[in-house]
Amino acid sequence: MDHAPILSALILIAASVLVLAVFRRLSIPPIIGYVVVGAAVGPHALGLVPAGPSARLFAEIGVVFLLFTLGLEFSLARLVAMRRLVLGLGSAQVAITTLAGFVLALVLGAGMGEALLLGGAAAMSSTALVARQLSLQLELQEPHGSAAIAVLLFQDMAIVLFLALVPVLAGDGPPGAGEVATRLGGAVVVLAIVLLAGRWLMRPLFHEIAGARTAELFTLAVLLVVLAAAYATESAGLSGALGAFLAGIMLAETEYRHQIETDIRPFRDLLLGLFFITVGMTLDLALIRENALMVLGLTIALIAGKAGIVALLAGRVSPDRISAVRTGLVLAQGGEFGFALITLALQAGAMSNAAGQPLLVAIVFSMAISPLIVRHNLDLARRLTGTPTDPSDNATDDLREPLQVAERFVLICGYGRVGQNLARLLDEEAFASLALDVDPVRVRAARAAGDNVIYGDAGDPRLLEAIGIERAELVVVTLPNWRHALKVITALRRRCPDLPILVRARDDTHLDILQQAGATEVVPETLEASLMLASHLLLILGMPVGRLLHKIQEIRDNRYALLRSVFHRGVPTWEEPGVTDRVELRTVALPDGSSADGQRLDTLGLEAIGVMVTALRRDGIVGRQPLPETVLKARDVLVLFGRPEDLAHSESILLAGSRVPEAEVEA
Repeated sequence: MDHAPILSALILIAASVLVLAVFRRLSIPPIIGYVVVGAAVGPHALGLVPAGPSARLFAEIGVVFLLFTLGLEFSLARLVAMRRLVLGLGSAQVAITTLAGFVLALVLGAGMGEALLLGGAAAMSSTALVARQLSLQLELQEPHGSAAIAVLLFQDMAIVLFLALVPVLAGDGPPGAGEVATRLGGAVVVLAIVLLAGRWLMRPLFHEIAGARTAELFTLAVLLVVLAAAYATESAGLSGALGAFLAGIMLAETEYRHQIETDIRPFRDLLLGLFFITVGMTLDLALIRENALMVLGLTIALIAGKAGIVALLAGRVSPDRISAVRTGLVLAQGGEFGFALITLALQAGAMSNAAGQPLLVAIVFSMAISPLIVRHNLDLARRLTGTPTDPSDNATDDLREPLQVAERFVLICGYGRVGQNLARLLDEEAFASLALDVDPVRVRAARAAGDNVIYGDAGDPRLLEAIGIERAELVVVTLPNWRHALKVITALRRRCPDLPILVRARDDTHLDILQQAGATEVVPETLEASLMLASHLLLILGMPVGRLLHKIQEIRDNRYALLRSVFHRGVPTWEEPGVTDRVELRTVALPDGSSADGQRLDTLGLEAIGVMVTALRRDGIVGRQPLPETVLKARDVLVLFGRPEDLAHSESILLAGSRVPEAEVEA
């Protein structure tokens, strides 16, 4: 048996764990870590792992999944709502940046085809990095945030044309203008067909598959669509990665997008990691050392050039010079599409190593620096424009830091369904509360809706000290995992021995353990539900109210002994009815040009598809349960409650005005 592949895998995994752990502490994107791992252990450095055909095969599959996941992030509804910014600012940015990169590449000695692809790669920015960082900083709805998202949306469309060009430019001899025009026209037609297919074919197909309630079938169907689309476009003479990207766009138009992202994540993370490792393995470090000054110059030119071009273009649509410069700064880096385009061009022979590798490394450096630039974009914009600090910005700055805590408050550990309901009740009764949660998406959405929530692990003693746990009147632990709840109880008891702690539990399985750890009271959901059902039952049967209340209290005093003598079963699986019928909160911000701008809330038909508007934030003021006659305005933030698929429908209605067929509503 040949043990070389196993040893290579062991080396790659060990190096990845070590490097990513260090990079995580330094807040450097993991993509950079994977590239560093590949460069270090690859044939051009330590030579511990050879760049064999199997690694290249996995890299090709990895880039397919990279483009697929990026396609899933594409939002046609948001594109329609922001069409003026997208088609105006976005198209100008891609065209001018590509032209500038094309000219620079020609000056440096690249061929015509190489220069065109290099210019296209330089024009791309990192959608994942920019969107995530702006969301964490609550800047997505600010002018520079909206402009940046609009540009990124156009880049998502423009990459289709560049990917279609790779096979053409990889042929023998320079392609004719007619051939290039034919391929580009074909790519546009394919894109239109895919968008229509996503709207009319994918939804009913996945509706039937999801109805089977079988996790394996659902995951296999997703993999089938991705690989079939990649094979179809490759067979048609286009790039397989292009097909995967279009498949992502198709599935993004269905209400199953979020479930697909969840199911595909294990495959995506594994293959994407391997893809970026192989990117690092292809880097010729000797060539890069010889061209170190060129790489440094390209990095500076990429960041400064893109920032300048975008800032100049954004100045025509931004309300002030500061916003225009901030837009340029947040889009100054290279991105995943640039990685994918250069890698595919190198694999297809459309680009030489001497032409592609310096820009590849420059993109890596720009993405490593970018989180700092985006995080401090306001301060940098002020310095670049010579604008003094504006005291009125302090309110915005405060939103990015942990929220202020009242003198006396109730601490809610976990801001899921139960935690949110408790916060609403406390708010109605004028009790101050603070919630902690470790889900960044949930925290961002809750804070955008005006809720007093911060990101952090409630079991971390340092965080408890930072929020002033000694001033808490009560702690409610709503975490669904009993081990996490146990960790929080232990940390709280070490610091505050007498603090009342209420704990939510799914059932009575670990009730005694939680009480012994220091919980003042443990409330099992299933047992309390049984008590409520029993109380209604006995009332209907005629039991006097006083006797009923005495009976209920007696059961609680005896720690639910009467109800705990039942047979327990395992955790519900995906296949069980009702498990996928979960509900959640989601925030939707209305950009300029959205179809809901100027519309009354009751005319949108959200209730007809099972979605409730629980809050509306306007100009920093949050209103709970807005009235049906409320007229919506651009930059409003709506807090919606419903099932994920219904929320996806409602987002399309709010942004693009698309209506849900009556048959689907009835279903």
